[in-house]
Amino acid sequence: MPAFAYKALESNGALVEGTIEAGGRQQALQQIEGKGLRTVRLTEKASSPASAKPAGRTSRDDAANSTAAGAAGEGKAWAFPQSGRITARMLENFTRLLSSLLAAGVPFSRALVILHREAVAPAAKAKWKEIHDLVVDGLSLSSAMARSPETFPRVYVAMVEAGEAGGFLDVVLGQIADFQAREKELKSKVVAALVYPAVLLVLALAVIIFLLVFFIPRFQLVFKGFNAELPLITQAIVATSEVVRNYGIIVAIVLGGIIFALRGWFVSDRGRRSWEGTLLRLPAIGPLIAQYAMARFCRMLGTLIGAGVSLISALNVARRSIGNQILVDAVNASIERVKEGQPLGTSLAKNRELFPGAVIEMISVAEESGRLDRELVRIATTTEADLDRQLKTVVSLAEPVMLFLIAAFVGTIFIGMLIPIFSLQDHIR
Repeated sequence: MPAFAYKALESNGALVEGTIEAGGRQQALQQIEGKGLRTVRLTEKASSPASAKPAGRTSRDDAANSTAAGAAGEGKAWAFPQSGRITARMLENFTRLLSSLLAAGVPFSRALVILHREAVAPAAKAKWKEIHDLVVDGLSLSSAMARSPETFPRVYVAMVEAGEAGGFLDVVLGQIADFQAREKELKSKVVAALVYPAVLLVLALAVIIFLLVFFIPRFQLVFKGFNAELPLITQAIVATSEVVRNYGIIVAIVLGGIIFALRGWFVSDRGRRSWEGTLLRLPAIGPLIAQYAMARFCRMLGTLIGAGVSLISALNVARRSIGNQILVDAVNASIERVKEGQPLGTSLAKNRELFPGAVIEMISVAEESGRLDRELVRIATTTEADLDRQLKTVVSLAEPVMLFLIAAFVGTIFIGMLIPIFSLQDHIR
């Protein structure tokens, strides 16, 4: 009978370690729960089982404290006292340190105390203390985090819940931190690449407003003196200039109201689905969104299956990482087919918008050969590398497109103002 090494939490929050013999992973989890413990990590041992040993305070705990303090101290080099919301950097730091502390054998409640004590920002101190107090009161970590959806996203809470149920909380927290780091890196690349086009756009708007407010009115005086009929393009530019000069503030208020109303519509379920469906249909952006969602889904699903989570539970958690509700609905239908007994590859095959045919074939073959978890992670890694290359290409095209649009707007204004000047020569003659 195989032996399993486990780490589990007692009712007072202390961490205990030991080994247990069971016919399988689920039976081992049931035996641990029967002892009144909450499993944190469960791994099958290759060697003969050793006697259970409670984890008391050892030098390893002190070393873990030193590691956490050092890592938090490194965070002080870049962190600044803040108030308000928890930033992505704070959450990533919290997740990674908590994973390291649990993996080092530090008791759960003590690890939360360390994180609270070492936090620099007041918002982080308050939030980590709130999580600690809820856990000490008897809530699971996922339940405590679920009470703060503004700090912990739904997929974050779902992964923590899966880690608690499967006995590999420290592993899942490390995976979450890796996901956060990848997303932050991807967003940083996009923001960095769009800085220059954004600056160009702001300058172009400033130039156009200057032309409409100060430049065109001078030409209007010249045109009125000759009583000549202006070309249609010039009339449109002059009318736009008058609207900006006379009703600019009202136009700005109306635009602000429209943006506010659209924002509220996008937050609604119907508006979000319409917007996400529109994005998926865009020629260049839609495929990138689908690829990114597929990579996140495959990586999370592969990670959870490799850690011992059942396929249905792993699918329910992984679908929350997709982000696009249209694609989530499609995956929900696939999950229902898996529940009916169909293979994963066959169930996902009907969702071609998210899973190309080649990916479906790789998943089907991996499922048959018993290496589904590794293949899913490999697919995610390959897709992310390809996505990075495509993203660089799309973003590199944004700069010339922006320059072209700016030149078109400014050029149209100048041409519209110059055409009447040529016609004025006929009137002068």
